[in-house]
Amino acid sequence: MCDVVNHVHTPGVRNNTAVTLTLTGLHLICGVSREQRLQRSEPLPEFLLEPEDAFIVKNRPVQLRCRASPATQIYFKCNGEWVNQNDHITRESLDQITGLVVREVEISVSRTQVEELFGLEDYWCQCVAWSSAGTTKSNRAYVRIAYLRKNFEQEPLGREVRLEQEVLLQCRPPEGMPAAEVDWLKNEDAIDPSQDSNFLITIDHDLIIKQARLSDTANYTCVARNVVAKRRSSTATLIVYVSGGWSSWTEWSECNAQCGRGWQRRTRSCTNPAPLNGGAFCEGPPFQRVTCTTLCPVDGGWTEWAKWSACGTECTHWRSRECQAPPPRNGGKHCSGSMMESKNCTEGLCARCKSERLYLAVYAGLVGALLLCVILVLCVGVLAYRRRCRHLHGDITDSSSALTAAFHPGNYKPSRQDNPNPLHPSAPPDLTATAGTFRGPLFSLQQGANDSPHKIPMTTSPLLDPLPSLKIKVYNSSTLSSLELPADVRSDGEILSLNSVGTVGRERDYYSHTLSREPGLSTSATLGNLGGRLTIPNTGVSLLVPPGTIPQGKFYEMYLIINKWDKMTLPSEGSQTVLSPVVSCGPSGMLLNRPVVLTLPHCAQLDTPTPDWTLTLKTQTHQGAWEEVLTVGEETLSSPCYLQLEEECCHVLMEQLGTYGLVGQSCPPQPACKRLQLALFAPRAPCLSLDYSLRIYCIHDTPHALKDVLDLERSLGGVLLEDPKPLLFKDSYHNLRLSIHDIPHTHWRSKLLEIPFYHIWSGSQRPLHCTFSLERSSLAVSQLTCKICVRQVEGEGQIFQLHTDIQEVVKRRRCHKILSCPPSSQVGPYAFRLPDSIRQKICASLDVPSARGCDWRLLARSLGFDRYLNYFATKPSPTGVLLDLWEACHQADADLVSLATALEDMGKSEVLVVMTTDGDC
Repeated sequence: MCDVVNHVHTPGVRNNTAVTLTLTGLHLICGVSREQRLQRSEPLPEFLLEPEDAFIVKNRPVQLRCRASPATQIYFKCNGEWVNQNDHITRESLDQITGLVVREVEISVSRTQVEELFGLEDYWCQCVAWSSAGTTKSNRAYVRIAYLRKNFEQEPLGREVRLEQEVLLQCRPPEGMPAAEVDWLKNEDAIDPSQDSNFLITIDHDLIIKQARLSDTANYTCVARNVVAKRRSSTATLIVYVSGGWSSWTEWSECNAQCGRGWQRRTRSCTNPAPLNGGAFCEGPPFQRVTCTTLCPVDGGWTEWAKWSACGTECTHWRSRECQAPPPRNGGKHCSGSMMESKNCTEGLCARCKSERLYLAVYAGLVGALLLCVILVLCVGVLAYRRRCRHLHGDITDSSSALTAAFHPGNYKPSRQDNPNPLHPSAPPDLTATAGTFRGPLFSLQQGANDSPHKIPMTTSPLLDPLPSLKIKVYNSSTLSSLELPADVRSDGEILSLNSVGTVGRERDYYSHTLSREPGLSTSATLGNLGGRLTIPNTGVSLLVPPGTIPQGKFYEMYLIINKWDKMTLPSEGSQTVLSPVVSCGPSGMLLNRPVVLTLPHCAQLDTPTPDWTLTLKTQTHQGAWEEVLTVGEETLSSPCYLQLEEECCHVLMEQLGTYGLVGQSCPPQPACKRLQLALFAPRAPCLSLDYSLRIYCIHDTPHALKDVLDLERSLGGVLLEDPKPLLFKDSYHNLRLSIHDIPHTHWRSKLLEIPFYHIWSGSQRPLHCTFSLERSSLAVSQLTCKICVRQVEGEGQIFQLHTDIQEVVKRRRCHKILSCPPSSQVGPYAFRLPDSIRQKICASLDVPSARGCDWRLLARSLGFDRYLNYFATKPSPTGVLLDLWEACHQADADLVSLATALEDMGKSEVLVVMTTDGDC
């Protein structure tokens, strides 16, 4: 202010001249001369306290304060007009440390002042402080009238859910200023997701219960509050019910009839689990009863006694009988009494003692002879063993000396000229130095005349065979390793890739994978934190790796492969059909910071008014089995992927790389339809034989399938006669019928052909085709005119009108359905249409939830990505994931017009300005 005064001073007034300056009713006096101001040289005022945003609650005015030092004057300016001096409350003090004057002012803003403001801009105030050095302005402080409407935009609704089901309770708080904060109450107790991970509160204020538990049966209330008031929604009662389940059957009871026909039963109870909270009772009977027959017991009976035996050495004879008249059955009693009976047959006249002494002498002689035989056998065995050991000892001694001579460094190992440290005789042998040089035995021995002919020369033992031609280089801090395999071990179909990325002293990551390199069916690139895009040309298959997906400082060799049908098991089972190529992307198991986008073409017909497909994304485990990842329309919070469907392709947001494929099955009552292509091929002219063939391929309507057939026919020498024709193949269990008509039968002969329904619907066959084998009556016939009709029995069809000269060379037809050939890999910013600066500003503008819904949710609806918003709500930056999906969906025509149009409809003018200046819109 003093500068202003000095410029307007009255001529003739030189020193200590007081000049009065009037600004909107304020009178400021500056009586300091120019010389005095230069001597003091105060700094510009610095605000120690600036006014802050405030809300007027009901009719209570708000106080705005500011403090500055050094300051000769401080005044408020509100909405561009100075506040009257009388409305200021000024306090002045002296800073004890600096000695500068500290001035503080305060004003009061009422509800009436704010309501009287007309225009789009909110009511604002600003402090202006003066010192001898100049002026300083504070930040603007906005004053708004606080309010909170009474009615919720959406209140939670009570419901009954089964155990372990996902539950979504929605709540949209009333409109308010400032925006209301939302809390959830469970039986009047606040829900804290950090304490119970089964609860999740989204940024839209919805409450998600991941798996309903019995303890989650309660009353839930949504509470909205701000500085004005607190509102409670109506209470939603959640009941978690348990349907009953049968226990295991008990064992069958014993038959209730001891003899004859009866019954036995078994039971079960509805306690596994028992029905609870209104759950359904078990269906079916609690018991089962079956008839049984118990056989009656039959007691055993003795047969008649047999005749007496001859009189024995012990002067007795005997007789026997059996319990077989009848034998005991079915638990009947056994016969009582003895089976044998004996008695003396000489009436006491038999002498038994003399016979017993004679038998004892015979037994003693036999035992002695047996012991003598055993001793003789042992002696012979010991002598033979000792003789054999002497021979073996001589062999081992010779072999040992031979082995020592084989590794002698002076005679059998040539010195390496590139080795500065020659091998010491006592050091262990260096097998790797000679592994690729020696062929055959390592040494030879002169066999003496007295050497045993049974000695085995150790030189021909496989233990000392030369090592194969295998060279291995070891990774170190300055070189990149390589691996060389013998020629007989290499396979053209497999390439072992091992990459190293990093610098000395930093952590390195090595990833290896085996790629089945089919020409035109795979691509790979080394990607880092900047991301990139992998594309297999002419197939419609691509992988988008957004920036920031790979951790900073790490690089991966990523690959994308279309698997051949004949080299893997297919994901379809039962009535399912394969709708897309099976694609592998990797390396599997790598750490991803955000989802990547895999694009797969499909052949499902989706333009019907009612949904007639049940589409399922499947992945293959390391054991080769297929598992469901998600079913479209049945996503839950635990679904690891999001699938965006388009008419001819689908885009999969996923955070786990692997092998994926899309399958589908009809959704009753309407049968689903697959889009097929019919391609007609003929041999390349001129035809020099009487035989002529027309091949019609029935393939999926995807770029990959058509490319496969064109490559196959190119190898067979065939040419495409017409552009492929589309055909809708319905899930009606009817075959595809092919027939040829209007053919001159005087010159040509043909027959009717069919392709079974299952071969086409399963999608598990290689490119299906039918061949019409025609035969000319003579070589002079060169014109072929006919119609080929291809249709599904009781379904749609196509007709090929053919008129050709089989002797005329047909030029190769370039199929217009083959996609343009983009680069197979793009690395860094060149892979993305949306610059990173624009992406960050869009995310910063839309990630923050808006009470009016003008945030990322509206962008998802504008772009058509709103089928399951909960997937994006769980991501740190929902807008960033939406933009990644937009990049994948518009990789062929990715101009910014569609995105700019969506932002314009949302009213995001500030983002449009950025796109206009920074982008190419």
